[in-house]
Amino acid sequence: MNLEAVTRVLSPKQIRSVAQANARLNFWTGSIRSGKTIASLLRWLIFVAQAPTTGELVMCGKTRDSIGRNIFGPLQDPALFGGLTRYISYNLGAPTAKILGRTIQVIGANDEKAEPKVRGMTCCGAYVDEATVLPKTFFKQLTGRLSVPGAKLFATTNPDNPGHWLRQEYLLRASELDLRSWHFVLDDNPHLDPDYVRSIKAEYVGLWYRRFILGHWVQAEGAIYEAWNPDRHVVDALPRIDRWFAAGIDYGTTNPFAALLLGYGQDEQDVTRLYLTHEYRYDSKLKRRALTDPEYSEQLRTWLSTADRPHERERGIRPEWIYVDPSAASFSLQLYRDGVTNAAHADNEVIPGIRTVSGLIARDQLRVHRSCKGLIDELPGYSWDDAAAEKGEDKPIKIADHSLDALRYAVHTSEYAWRPHLMEAA
Repeated sequence: MNLEAVTRVLSPKQIRSVAQANARLNFWTGSIRSGKTIASLLRWLIFVAQAPTTGELVMCGKTRDSIGRNIFGPLQDPALFGGLTRYISYNLGAPTAKILGRTIQVIGANDEKAEPKVRGMTCCGAYVDEATVLPKTFFKQLTGRLSVPGAKLFATTNPDNPGHWLRQEYLLRASELDLRSWHFVLDDNPHLDPDYVRSIKAEYVGLWYRRFILGHWVQAEGAIYEAWNPDRHVVDALPRIDRWFAAGIDYGTTNPFAALLLGYGQDEQDVTRLYLTHEYRYDSKLKRRALTDPEYSEQLRTWLSTADRPHERERGIRPEWIYVDPSAASFSLQLYRDGVTNAAHADNEVIPGIRTVSGLIARDQLRVHRSCKGLIDELPGYSWDDAAAEKGEDKPIKIADHSLDALRYAVHTSEYAWRPHLMEAA
């Protein structure tokens, strides 16, 4: 293999990790964009070129799509791997890939049901993307399948809760296991643009800064949106909204039904921000009457069609998308029957969604109109679950979070649409 193109972009720390990754289990841990992925991929390519000829080679991640983006994207980038890219082929979502002439099994492990995907396999090598997001049962089954002499595993991960099973049962037991690990931080990557480094450091605050920038395994505790300040983030007047990105809907029958509208605009100082402008909320316990799906659909459509548009005479708002709680299948079907063609399942990845909202609040890029009373009431009390944290899990306490879920659905699911506007304004 001609590795000259790759080693030109590696730091001394990355090169050392590649040279030393000869254990049965090898982990690159630390902050985002710290260089751990490129180093681990180089070591994986070296291994594939020399791997035992018996047994399967596998690459695993949360989904095949995430493997395609996070792993095969860099592997097929000539700026990173030069001429080696011609020996790497993968079609997004496919169950197999080709690397250096070897067939690679590509496996998504989204939940506990993924464990049977590797049961019965005999593996000679494995690459794991973001090991902490994989189910423990899957990971244990995978390592148990590395039974060919000379078999090795190479894995990357960002830090998580200090009680996470990966840290407790593997990383902290390196002396007992045939395991080596290397810890990277953002500043270990000398090839990043300084402006980018400043920008990415500004995106994360509190817990997320310590994990994703400093690379610490720290526990989630206290208030989730610790930067929330109603004196700063709640507004009485809205600017003209230039684009209505989304409505987020948390569906409830016995629990409150909540919907929020999200758009962006420029304030009097020409600062571009996201704004939560309108809220619809129905609490069946307070009203002493539960609504049916057709009734909710009618009320939602009326709410949108009669909503005032800031600084415009006309009324009625049609958001680009209506993101619905993915568990509310019957309500989504009702919307479709009622002619609502822009409804879609919301992204319900809780922790990534919280991280997105948290960053916006901390950078003062999200404001809430005072009329969104349900959301304003829920925000200060939104806290991490201490009992879950003791088990190594990050979970919010599931109390008074209905408008908060609608907020997360609207903001996180539409990130692809609003992020370019905030980046241009920064």
